[in-house]
Parts: sequence; C-alpha cells; structure tokens
Amino acid sequence: MVKQTIQIFARVKPTEKAPAVYSVDNEEQSGGRLEFVVPRDLADGFINNKRESYRFRFQKVFDQVTKQEEIFETIAKPVADNVLAGYNGTVFAYGQTGSGKTFTITGGAERYSDRGIIPRTLSYLYQHFSQDSNMVYTTHISYLEIYNEVGYDLLDPRHEASKLEDLPKVAIMEDPDQNIHLKNLSLQPSANEEEALNLLFLGDTNRMIAETPMNQASTRSHCIFTIHLCSREPGSATLRRSKLHLVDLAGSERVGKTGVGGQILTEAKYINLSLHYLEQVITALSEKNRSHIPYRNSMMTSVLRDSLGGNCMTTMIATVSVDKRNVDESISTCRFAQRVALIKNEALLNEELDPALMIARLKKEIQLLKEELAMVTGEQRHDELTPEEIQGLEEQVKVFLDDPDPDRTLDLGPDMRKIHLCFSLLKAKVWEKPCVQNGTDNTSHLTSSDKQDSQTHGELLKLKDMLTQRDNEISILVSMLKKEKKKVQEANAQLANFSNGDTSHSSSTSTLGEKRLKAEISEDFPLAQHLMNRQRGPELSMGRQEAFEVFRQDHEDRLTIDDNKTILKQRFAEAKALGEQVNQARNRVNELKKQLEMRRMQMAAQGVMGVQQNSESDPVEERLRNQIEEEKKSYKSTFGRLKGLKTEIEHLQHLLHKSKIKLQKDFQDWWTQEATKLQKDQRPESVEVKQSLNSTTRHSSSPDHAISTRERKLRDLPAPSARDLRALSSTALSPSSIPLTGDQQTDADIMAFIKARQSLLTKTGF
Repeated sequence: MVKQTIQIFARVKPTEKAPAVYSVDNEEQSGGRLEFVVPRDLADGFINNKRESYRFRFQKVFDQVTKQEEIFETIAKPVADNVLAGYNGTVFAYGQTGSGKTFTITGGAERYSDRGIIPRTLSYLYQHFSQDSNMVYTTHISYLEIYNEVGYDLLDPRHEASKLEDLPKVAIMEDPDQNIHLKNLSLQPSANEEEALNLLFLGDTNRMIAETPMNQASTRSHCIFTIHLCSREPGSATLRRSKLHLVDLAGSERVGKTGVGGQILTEAKYINLSLHYLEQVITALSEKNRSHIPYRNSMMTSVLRDSLGGNCMTTMIATVSVDKRNVDESISTCRFAQRVALIKNEALLNEELDPALMIARLKKEIQLLKEELAMVTGEQRHDELTPEEIQGLEEQVKVFLDDPDPDRTLDLGPDMRKIHLCFSLLKAKVWEKPCVQNGTDNTSHLTSSDKQDSQTHGELLKLKDMLTQRDNEISILVSMLKKEKKKVQEANAQLANFSNGDTSHSSSTSTLGEKRLKAEISEDFPLAQHLMNRQRGPELSMGRQEAFEVFRQDHEDRLTIDDNKTILKQRFAEAKALGEQVNQARNRVNELKKQLEMRRMQMAAQGVMGVQQNSESDPVEERLRNQIEEEKKSYKSTFGRLKGLKTEIEHLQHLLHKSKIKLQKDFQDWWTQEATKLQKDQRPESVEVKQSLNSTTRHSSSPDHAISTRERKLRDLPAPSARDLRALSSTALSPSSIPLTGDQQTDADIMAFIKARQSLLTKTGF
C-alpha cells in the first residue's frame, strides 16, 4: 500500500493580450510558486481592505513557454510507470473554459510536436511493451463522454452514429462492495500503438464541441479516456490489473460573462453543476472528520470515486489564463487545486490469481474429492466394461509401462472394475517375460553378421533422414532469403515513390488546372473573341482551380500545411536513409557469416590434414564473431529508429489529410458565397440585356437599315449565352467607373473590350 496525496501542477496558457501581473518561481525546495497581483480599484474608495497578492504552491508551475514534451515527462510519465508496476493512475485537467485543458490532455491537430498527454502516453506504453520481454501485456481501451449528466460510449463498434444521441447510453451500476461498474461501456482491444491512436481519433470525432464567446472550440462535455492494462510473467498464475484514467473536464464559465443562450446555456448549467458537485466531494475529502462523501450527486464523481480518495495515484493539472479579464477565475482554479492537494489516496498493488488457472485447479480438486468420496462410501458399478473402455485401459497401461518416469501414475478413478482389469493386464505382462526368456534359445540361429547388417541398415536410414532434413532446411532458408530480398526491393521502391510523390502530384494538378482554365475561357467568351481584334488570354477569367490556388495562399492553415509537408519530406528522406543503412547492416552481417563459415571450414580441413592446432580459440574467428555482434546491435538500433519514423510519418499523413479536408470545405463555402453574391448583382443586368436585344432586332428589321459586312458576320455567329449577354449590357460605362486590376496587359484588354462594345451599340442605334 502506498499512501500519497494528490499531486498538483499548474500551467499558464500563452496569451497575446495584456496579461495580469503574475510571477512564477520554481527555485524553491518545496516546489513551485504562482503569485497574482491585483491592484486595488480606486473606485472602491480610500478604505479598501481587498487583498492585492495571491500566492499558491504547486509541485511545479509551467510558464507560457513550456512545451508539450516537458509536460509529459514531468506529469504523465511517472503516473504511467506506476500503472506499469500494477497501480491505478489518474491524470485530470481542471480550469476555466479556454485555458488549455484539451490541448494539454489530447493535444493540437496541426503539428506533430503538439501531441498531448494521451498520444504520448500510448506511445510510451507500447514502446515499453516491445522492450520488456519478461512480461506479457494485454491492453484494452474505453472512451466515456459525460454530456448533460448522461454517459455515452464514444467507441461503440455496433453503431454508426451521425450524432451524439445515437450512441449507446452508459449506466452506472454498483455492487454490494460499493464498486462502480459501467454498463454498455465497451472495452476495445488494441495490440499496437496504431490501433490505440485510431481509437483515440474515432472518439475525438464524436465528442461534443461548440463555439462560445470564450472559446471557438469549447468541449461541452467531460471525457474520460481509460487504458486497462493486464500483465503477467510467462508461466505465472499471478496477474496484475491496472487502469489509467486520462480525464479532460469541461471548462467552467460564468454565464453572465459569456452571454450565451439556448442549447449552449443548458450545457453550461450542467457543466457548472457537475463541477460544483466535484468541488463538494473535494471539500468533504479534505475535512478529516467527514463521514459521508457525496459521490452519487453526479455521474462524473461516481466514475472518479477511486481517483478521489481511493485506490489510485492521482495527478491534477490546473490550467490558468493570465488575461486581466480572467484573473478571478484563475485565482478560483488555484484555490480549488490547494484543496485537492489535501486529499490522501491509498494505492494498492492490484495482483490476483489468474481466474482461468484457478477454475481449472478447483475443478481438478473437486474431481479428486468425488473419487475419494466414492471409494469411502463404496458406491461401485457392477456392469461390464465396454470394448472401447477396455481398449483405452490397455493403451493407458502400455503408456504407463513405457514411460521411464518413476512418478508416473495411473488415473483410474474410484471404479473397481477398471482397477481389477489393470491388475490383470499387469499380471499378463509379468508372465510374458519368462516366456520371452525361454524363447531366446529358439532364436539363437541369428548370427552376429545379421545383427551387424541390421545395425548398419538402421544407421543408413538415420543418415538419410538427416540428409533429407538438411535439404529441407536449406530450401526453406533460400525461400526466406528470396522473400526478404523482394520485401527490401519493394520498400526501397515505395520510399522512392514517396519522396517523388508530392512533386509529381503538384505538377499534375497544375497541368489539369491549366487545361480546365483554358476550357472555361473558350466556353465563356465566344462572342467577345469575335468582337475584339486580338485573342484574349487567361487574364479575362479565373477558373475554379486558379481560384482555389489563390484561396489556399491566403488561408490561415497554409503555413501549417506547408510546414507539415516539409517535415514529412524530411522524414521520408530520413526513413529512406535508415532503410539503406538497415540493408547495408544486413548485408555486412551476411558477409561476415560467410567469412566465419569459410574460416571454420579451413580450420576443419587443417585438422583433417593433420596440421597441429592450438588448443586456444581462433583469434580470427573471435574477431569475426565480435564484428557480427556489433553489426547486429547497429542493425537493431537503426531498425528501432526506422520504426519510430514510421509512426511519425503516419501521424503527419493523418494531419495533412485532415488539413486538406478542412481547406477544401472552407473553399467550397467561400465559392458558394461568392457565386450567390454574383447572381444577386447580375439579376438587374439581365433585364437591360433583354431590352437591348429587342431594340437591336427592331433596327435590324427596318428596310432602311444597311447591314454591313461586319454586322452580317456577327449575325451569323451562334446565339450568345446568358453570360455573353451580361457581357453586352446596354449600360454605358465611363473609363473612370471601370474596375481595373493594376496589370497593364489585363487593363488594356478590358478597355479594348469596352470600346468594342460601345462601337457595336453605336452602330446598332444606341
């Protein structure tokens, strides 16, 4: 049993606004210190007894420049080590909305270095599993969300939920020993880090997130990500079961300050109510003489009963915002943390016997007791044994006699029929021996040469079997070598394709964009090309692909996407280099093995030829063995680095995929808005175009009207589309009212088009 108070840490969120007066001091031996200075307000008068300085002690205080890796190493890694040792652990973040709780626990989705405590803990645990060969680990994961005091399973595999209400609801059950059990909460097995991260991403997509005045992506629920760990030594009957809770609490917020309403107001009420019940539990636990702890007031406190004053090693992260408008909430968060630090937990080592082995042992003991009871009570059977039972007993006796183990026993049970039959069989075996000895004189005609021939034939058969076995081993090794060589070639080709994939994709995209742009230009301006003397280029139109490129350049996530692409290219290059190093190390090991075999063959040949050899070991062979061991160590270390790079590359690819989807969605929304605005602006122009066309028809049908050769050519052209008619609007534009682009070539084309349009309108009588 380990008695320990809840460890508390504080993290200050980076801010761009003017911060309040605060100071951080981690030089003290007792831990870190966080101090807020709130000047007195002159409006309260000269007599003002309000405090100006608020000081709080923590195990450590992390300032604004702290990185995610330092947070994990200091806070989460010791808890994960305790979980591996068999103790329960909990890490939870508490603070007002927008103070950085979700970023600390889950992490950011933009950069690989922004990973939070959950993905880093998963990576650390599975890395430990691969390195520890003395234990066998089994991992299961659950993800619970508490939204408006109702629990939901975020990892339920049987439901394809489009919204949160479609997920199965989790109910709390309590046994007579006051242990909490969660009904309908699924436990998903995860064999490796990739499966665990996929479960985390699946759960995050189903979380309840909304925009509030205090936070653009505020989590509106409490989420508990639990890792259930089971470990045992090979061949041992003792199991260690532990669990790690990683809790992201919803942020507390003042409704009067945020000014929210509707559904978000209801969510805020439930959030503040559950946090109020949590504070009640913390207050009750901090009081020594308190007999009743109100765990059942809310679902969250019921689930976290072990973490608060129970069998668990708990760590709390108080996230504070140092903006001037949030100083009161930050001071309230620090006060809550000071009360939490008074709670003592009693963590127990969770060891138990394997239930399956225990059940098998008890069943065997029950069977033995039943047999002893039957022997004592004399309950015997008098019917005859079946031929199958007799045959089975004969085989059992034969195995018993052939086994050289002196402790071998015959398990016959309390059935006297079987016991009598086995004694009869043993008696027959004993009487057969003298008969065999008497019959040896009759078989004395076997000569010694016949015995030698039989021995030689047996040895020949053994040698043939050994030769066949060696041939099979050589064939298997050759096939394995071919498969490994093929895998290495495919891996090198895939790495080469990955390194060249981005360049080819961008070039193909630009080529398709140019073709699409030319097609749109040729379709949108057939009439304008006939009216103008020289051909118009792409400056007259902007295609969808070109608009997307411009939109992407101005998007807020462009720098992040470019940075991730650059990092991904670097990681691909590093992976390719490491792959080549692995192949080189493998080739060197094979070459050294060949040299070692050649050396052994040489030494064997010298021994056959009678050359005297030293009794000591061969220095050349020893040197080759040392080189092989060094190359193996280099191979293992390089392969481990390559495996880590693979995980990072997969994570970066996932981030790029999510960023691309978000960029395409934002562009589609922007494109739709622009198209709607354009349609609204062009509706009055269509009426003027119809009037212009009617008047043109009347003038052209007059008998006194002379049709020139140029007008006849224009009349023979195909009917203009709606977009062409908008280009020939009858409204006269002055050069000063024409919007220009600033490009000399483009502006000249626009002015030429306007002059041609006015000339055409003049000739038609306008």
